[in-house]
This record gives sequence, structure tokens and C-alpha cells, in this order.
Amino acid sequence: MKAFAQNAKIALATAFWFGNSPLIPGTVGTIPAVVIFVLVCWCVPQAFQSLVLAVLLLLACVGCVGLGPWAEKHWGRKDPGNFVLDEVAGFWVTVLLFALPSMGLTIFWAFLATRIFDIVKPPPAARLQILPAGWGILVDDLIASLYAALSLHLASRLFPGLFGL
Repeated sequence: MKAFAQNAKIALATAFWFGNSPLIPGTVGTIPAVVIFVLVCWCVPQAFQSLVLAVLLLLACVGCVGLGPWAEKHWGRKDPGNFVLDEVAGFWVTVLLFALPSMGLTIFWAFLATRIFDIVKPPPAARLQILPAGWGILVDDLIASLYAALSLHLASRLFPGLFGL
């Protein structure tokens, strides 16, 4: 039973092992968030899509905070690179706050902006990594995603053609 619990924690923390990618684990680890977003768009009536995504976001956040201390101990470092549940939460924040009529363009721009802002970590995102365990892992990504959504709203108004508007 302990092995099952350990494997379940690893599966969640690495977004079903995508975070174990040897190259750009945060970017690769965001792929399950995109797949789940597509499934929600296809399978959930539009009136309930934001609610379902918000519940999934809440679960990812709870998972980050809950698994964070375990992950740092398990992988032996603060904010381990293969712990990507925070990237999943970050992508969902961006698509909840920025959506286009085209699901494909929403995914493209949200994925690109979320990853850029997560890598750059503009203030105060980088400083928030000092928060204890799971909070430090999660909050910097949420702040970066707020920057991503804000920048996408601004860019879509300045360059509507690039966003299919």
C-alpha cells in the first residue's frame, strides 16, 4: 500500500510523469493541463466549463500545497523541477482569465504566455518562492499566470488580428 501511495504522489506531482522529462520539464509538464482543458471544452457544456476549470484549479492548488513538503523531501531540493503540478495550476489560471473564441488560439497564446512569465518570474513572483514548501512552489506560478493573462488581454487589444479577433 505504501508503494501505491508513493507512486500516486509521484504521478500527481509530475503531472502523470510528464514532469520527468529531461528537457524543459515545466513546459512538458504543462501538457496534461492542456489536454484536460481540451477535454473540458469538448465534454462539458459551455455554461459549466469555467466552473469545472475553477474546481480543477482549486484541486491542483490544494495538491501543490499538500504535496510540496513531501516533494521537496523526496527530491531533496526546494521547488524540484519535475514537480509540475504548479505549472498545471498556472495554465488553468491563464485560460480562466483569458479566452478567445478559438480554443486553438486560446491554447497557443495561454501556453506561450504562461510559460514565458513562469520562466521570467517578474516581481513579486520570484520573491514569493521563499514561502514555505508547497506555497512557495505554487504562488510564484499563480502570480506569473496573472501577468500572462493581463499581457494577453493587452496584446489582444493592440494586435487583434494575431488573436483571431
